[in-house]
This record gives sequence, C-alpha cells and structure tokens, in this order.
Amino acid sequence: MEQVIRNEIVRFVRESPENRFPDSEQPYFEKPLIGFAAADDPLFSDYKQIIGEFHLTPAEIMANTYGEQLGVARTVICWILPIAGTTRAGNRKEKLRPCREWALTRAYGEQFNTRLRMHLSEMLGLWGAQAVAPLLSGLWRPVMDPRIGMASTWSERHAAYAAGLGTFSLNDGFITDKGIAHRCGSIVTDEAITATERTCSTPWSNCLFCREGSCGLCIRRCPVGALSPQGHDKEKCQAYVYGELRRSAGELYGVMETGCGLCQTKVPCESRVPAGRAHGGE
Repeated sequence: MEQVIRNEIVRFVRESPENRFPDSEQPYFEKPLIGFAAADDPLFSDYKQIIGEFHLTPAEIMANTYGEQLGVARTVICWILPIAGTTRAGNRKEKLRPCREWALTRAYGEQFNTRLRMHLSEMLGLWGAQAVAPLLSGLWRPVMDPRIGMASTWSERHAAYAAGLGTFSLNDGFITDKGIAHRCGSIVTDEAITATERTCSTPWSNCLFCREGSCGLCIRRCPVGALSPQGHDKEKCQAYVYGELRRSAGELYGVMETGCGLCQTKVPCESRVPAGRAHGGE
C-alpha cells in the first residue's frame, strides 16, 4: 500500500490540471516528497506540551470523524509540494512583496493542495480504508496561545517532521531535501504503513543558523524586521502578510491570500538542505 499511495500522490501532482497556473501550463508545484508517521508516535502526544494542549493527536481526529469504536488511527501520510523553480526565481528578485507567481501559488496552489487532500481521502476510502485530512475534518482552527503566539489545532509542518521529511528553521519554516519553499499536507488513516525514519539529530538540524550559527540570510530578507537571531516575531509577520499584503499585493494580483515567501527565497535553504561549514560552504 505504501508504494501505491506514493505513486498516486506523485501522479496526481504531475497530471492534475488544477496544478497549473490559470494562464499557462506551468505547474505550481514540482514532484512531491512523501513520508509516513506512526499515528501512535509519542511525538504527537509531546506536541500537546510543545505546541499546546489544543493540538490534536491523530487518534483524536479519527475518533471524532468515525467514532471511538471505529476510528482507529494507524498512520499519518504527509507530503511536501516544492514550489516551482520559475516561481522561486521570480520571488528572489523581490524585496517588499511576493512576485505574482508566488501569490497565485499561495492562493490557487493551496486550493490544489486541498484538492489533493480530498482526492487521497476519497481514494483511500475506495481502497477500503478510513481516512481524513485534519485540515478538512472540521476540527482545525487557529489558536492564539500566550506562550508561542499564533498556532493551530493541527500543524502540517509538525506532522511532516514526525514523518521524517525535514526540520524546522529560524524563520519557523520547514527545511526539507527540496528546501523551505513549499506547501505541505497530511492525511490520517487506519491503514498500517511503515513509518519513515527520522534521520536528523535535532528538530533544527537543516537550518544553518540553528545548527552552526552561520547564515541568517532570512533575517535580512524580511521586509518588516519580523526575523532576528532570537527567532520569528509572529505578530509582526502576520500583520504584514494578512494586513498590508492583502491590501497591496492582493489588489495587484487579484487574490486574497498572497503569502510573502521572501525569507524562503534567495537563501541557501531555498531548494535544498545547505551543506554549511562542515562541508565546505553554505
């Protein structure tokens, strides 16, 4: 079943017309990365302390969807959708707001990601499995936590970390083998699939700044000073992305959600895990 699921996700991303810009055949996303986490991995319980008690476990999501007796969570299927190289190249040139392609990827590309969640859930159902996308379960909601700022009841990045797909970064992004410029998604299912091994030594191993104190280029890329050696000022970042950019870039590009992505482009981790000093450079 693991290979069947991998093949289907790759096929859907490659062939779906919804993974295309409205005025060209250029895709929003390149070939996906895919990983699996055991639903009973202790990390998901740990997230209730790391993130907050409000963060749901796979078991809670399945039980709410199918009932306590039938809703058995066994695996979390996770994927990374790397943003297309031409889109990243366009965003590298920007200093104050995202390029048009980045904004459309945030708006319409995420709609495609939602369609992928729906498609995979439906396919698993046809194959006789129970499945639910946490973000479509009716349980997902944003949460303002006094300790960590804005959070949510399910984090796609933290699920991807549990599935061995990468690590976190200074700017609160998620650095994978295909870099930090991506969207991610997940499905909880009762299908039993072998978990992907986590090979990184710490939750921040892929970030040069966190790993060895070098780089920090994302700090300089932020147009509003929301990044510093101390980390990510979520309130300042969100005020810009969901305030100023919704008005200025949103009007310019004709979409409500434009994202920003400046700290995810023109940085060493844009499309890879940077080697760093230990391997002769960044």
